[in-house]
Amino acid sequence: MTSPRLPRAARTRLARAAAALLAAASLTGCGQESAPSHAAAMTEFNENGVTVRLSVADWKSDAGTLVATFTPDDAGFHLYSTALPAEGIEGVGRPTEVRPVGSVATAGEMTVDKPVKSITVPGVRAAVPVYPDGPVTVTLPIRATAPGEAKVLIGYASCSSTEGCTIPVADRAVSLRTGEDGLSFGAS
Repeated sequence: MTSPRLPRAARTRLARAAAALLAAASLTGCGQESAPSHAAAMTEFNENGVTVRLSVADWKSDAGTLVATFTPDDAGFHLYSTALPAEGIEGVGRPTEVRPVGSVATAGEMTVDKPVKSITVPGVRAAVPVYPDGPVTVTLPIRATAPGEAKVLIGYASCSSTEGCTIPVADRAVSLRTGEDGLSFGAS
């Protein structure tokens, strides 16, 4: 009795699947343990009209990238530039700030995913630097200086050209812990 022969297309798919399985098996290495993977650290809070989501990307050994996304709760609100002076422009505004302290330090330049634009504010002679309305993501390379407790200090203010401004947030501390198992956020 002869066995039925698979059509050529089915044999080709079967051979490709077998080759892919063999390639995957050779990449994992028989009997070798892979490096432990850690879930990305993440936390968020909402204060004074803005939701702030913090995460750490690409954490390897003792370094990674802190990612902070600031999302105004209401449409039409913008955040002030990270380059705004701490005292604002003629007392107006609060810079968007992400600053690690404790066992975590800055390891490079901060970047922002939105361009800065200048607006005029009634009663203020100089232009005020802000980001376009909506969410803004700030990234900051960081490194652990030692195992232990750290904090990320967050600052911001959001404003609308028609609704006014929310109460600024200054030095809002978010707990962070570094250790042998990586990095994690604590209760904030």
